[in-house]
Amino acid sequence: MENSLKSERKKKGLTQEQLAESAGISRQAYIAIEKYKTDPRTSVAMKLARRLGMKIEEFFKLTDKN
Repeated sequence: MENSLKSERKKKGLTQEQLAESAGISRQAYIAIEKYKTDPRTSVAMKLARRLGMKIEEFFKLTDKN
């Protein structure tokens, strides 16, 4: 199974809204990141990674389209 931001979020039992709020972004902005439609700013990525309990390098691997 492919590892993704969505699966990591679900493993932690978080909703899109909870994760977005912890990063200070809208749910719609988070959805765009989760669906690979946009890349997060570094500051947002750092907050998301911290909330998911992962290193920033691991987070960027999850959001890499390739």
